[in-house]
Amino acid sequence: MKVTVDPELCEGNAVCEALAPEVFAVGNDWQAKVLAPEVPDADRELVRRAAESCPRLAIMLTG
Repeated sequence: MKVTVDPELCEGNAVCEALAPEVFAVGNDWQAKVLAPEVPDADRELVRRAAESCPRLAIMLTG
């Protein structure tokens, strides 16, 4: 599974970082960054929850 964040939609709410800190980090610019674009199997469920919980639906999952 690959994960990306749409910078046009992201507001830096940090829900993704709270749910999957190994994969997401919110920077000083209040934008979520993907730390691991290829999601490890162990983190897939957390990343799915983060995508579903994003208030702006800025997280896209593929594969």
